[in-house]
Amino acid sequence: MTSIVIPVYNAAPYIARTIASVRAQTDREWELILVDDGSTDASVEIIRDIISTGGEMMSLIELEKGGGAAAARNAGIEAARGRYLAFLDADDLWSKDKLAHTLSFLREKDAAFVFTSYAFGDEEARPTGKEVRVPETLTFREALSRTVIFTSTVIFDTNRIAKKWIRMPEIESEDTATWWRILKQGVTAYGLDEVLTVYRRPKKSLSSNKLHAIRRFWHLLRDPSVADCSVVEALPHFAGWAIHATMRRL
Repeated sequence: MTSIVIPVYNAAPYIARTIASVRAQTDREWELILVDDGSTDASVEIIRDIISTGGEMMSLIELEKGGGAAAARNAGIEAARGRYLAFLDADDLWSKDKLAHTLSFLREKDAAFVFTSYAFGDEEARPTGKEVRVPETLTFREALSRTVIFTSTVIFDTNRIAKKWIRMPEIESEDTATWWRILKQGVTAYGLDEVLTVYRRPKKSLSSNKLHAIRRFWHLLRDPSVADCSVVEALPHFAGWAIHATMRRL
């Protein structure tokens, strides 16, 4: 079974459609864990209503205080019962074959960590025509020069990667920090070059703040608990990341 964790914070305009994309999966061996992080809109009411009308494969965790996406995902990780663990953000969408194709690929490659290509979507999740294609494999050193692993595309085999390594640190860019920590243990991530996820990008999203993104990435490279690169080591990785980030948006 695959445990799917969705952190939720004020996602009322999107969450029903995101849940629908999970319920439409052709692979039916899943549980959906939604973790609300102190929403002040109608997110919780929408989720409760969906669960009450046939959501036996779904559960809702309500955190007492808003601790951010990392805390929400970590609560979901702890509650997960499946061998496989996947993340999906509250405003993104999966194609109906996302789980089936990714799990088949994971087994084919005898992998513990896989990720897929994805498409950018507008505020309505309509594909914009821009897609991110992924490499066949990614090691720790290779990952330091590109943020090609998108959270809503990953799946882990928790029989091979302990949950303690998948738990996310409560820092900025917690997802990238988690991938790097896992890869640093000698794990190789395998990329399935198939677009199975739509990444919704509102015009004022955090990721659109380029200066802030630059600072976050540099911090990850230098952080002793993440990449632990010296300035000399970090510079070529930073340059590579800047090039890849620019190309991805062209």
